[in-house]
Amino acid sequence: MRRAVTVIVFLVVVLGAGLAIGAVTRPDDWYAALNKPPFNPPNWVFAPVWTLLYVMIAVAGARTYERVRGFSLWVTQMTLNFAWTPAFFLLHRPMLALVIIVALLAAILAFIRMVWTSDRVNALLFIPYAAWVAFATLLNAAIVGMN
Repeated sequence: MRRAVTVIVFLVVVLGAGLAIGAVTRPDDWYAALNKPPFNPPNWVFAPVWTLLYVMIAVAGARTYERVRGFSLWVTQMTLNFAWTPAFFLLHRPMLALVIIVALLAAILAFIRMVWTSDRVNALLFIPYAAWVAFATLLNAAIVGMN
């Protein structure tokens, strides 16, 4: 029962914060006017992808919290994750966002490496997240280069 409560709390916090940040930082006219690479996905793709990723991140967070090992790294990546969107969409600072997302990708990869042998499920939960953030890093870098 305790494990279920922990997972629910993490789901509520991670999904809630992610949805709240997404609601406050919707793409605006500034974003629409940016030059974007041809591989830029349509805006509607981001919400379902991030919702699924946030569920996996929350489950990994709950599992990590229960095991303690790696939890500070999980918190670090979550902080960087939540910092990227306001930096890009509210502050209109793609270069600052690029610095944040590179640090985020490094934290995600470090988390995967740290838990790979002790909790393979957590590591596997983070692999799609790492792939998406790697793609987002490339997209962010392309936007910086094109604008």
